[in-house]
Amino acid sequence: MKTKDFDYNLPEELIAHFPIEKRSESKLLVSLNNSLQHKVFKDITSYFKKGDLLVLNNTSVIPARIYGKKESGGNVEIMLERIMENNKALVQIKSGRSPRIGSCIFIDKYSVQCIDRKDNFFVIQFEQSPLSIFNSIGHVPLPPYIKRPDEDLDKKRYATVYEDKSLQNSVAAPTAGLHFDQELLNEIKELGVEIAYVNLSVGAGTFQPVKVDNIKDHDIHEEYLEVTPEIVDKINEVKSNGRRVFSVGTTAARALETAYADESFKGYEGYTKLFIYPGYKFKAVDCLITNFHLPKSSLLMLVSAFIGYDNMKNIYETAVDKKYRFLSYGDAMLLEKNEI
Repeated sequence: MKTKDFDYNLPEELIAHFPIEKRSESKLLVSLNNSLQHKVFKDITSYFKKGDLLVLNNTSVIPARIYGKKESGGNVEIMLERIMENNKALVQIKSGRSPRIGSCIFIDKYSVQCIDRKDNFFVIQFEQSPLSIFNSIGHVPLPPYIKRPDEDLDKKRYATVYEDKSLQNSVAAPTAGLHFDQELLNEIKELGVEIAYVNLSVGAGTFQPVKVDNIKDHDIHEEYLEVTPEIVDKINEVKSNGRRVFSVGTTAARALETAYADESFKGYEGYTKLFIYPGYKFKAVDCLITNFHLPKSSLLMLVSAFIGYDNMKNIYETAVDKKYRFLSYGDAMLLEKNEI
């Protein structure tokens, strides 16, 4: 298929630049049994059955954007991609001119050195733990389509209520999870639904559009994940009992499907470059809870693989017509697997 097949008209006014006041009051578009329903997110409880499994990505977001100056005095914006060993970090750098390899960048009271370049990324050397510096002076890494500076509210709202701070390794939030508050999670548990956690470190590459003409030529971003053998065993048990696996977000779905690519079913820990597009057959996920994604994005292609291309086009046209809020701080969908 061609990348242009995954384009659609996204009016600027439908991009959510702020979260709504209460997480679970966002809108929910439900696609089940070849019909569409328009609900509020907290209504999702009516779609679970006892014995179902809800899988969440419990990663925590690093305040991954910092600002500084080059030796020449020019301003730079540094966006973390991932922390490396020996106090190094892989980053994107925005500036008038790219920094020279070997030059220093001054960030607040810190000095870092640009030591290497890898495609569109730079490797910078810190004198101490990069994570401690980002936590000290970093800004919430709002996506590039949110056209405003980060604010205090983003420290709380651009994070899930179930994040594990010991797993602070993402530079973007698993945004489907932003709709859950603790009250809603408690209601879901009371229904007899089990909750399990996987960890996938969301990278800034999640926002990169697919630029090649043929989607099969796309070199998808790499992300680190962990799915324990216990989670795989639980999924197998749920499916053998005729119940369903609900993935909260494309990140959890990518993690689960990566683990199920190995039919030994022993779990998975490591990097994945799994690219899910139409033609892919899902092995682990039965229902997907997700936000509305950018045109021409790999995430939109994953959704299309999950519900079928024509269904995806119809849902997005309906969402635009009904003025759903799009992208990270926007509304959500509940989708039933319908691969075509």
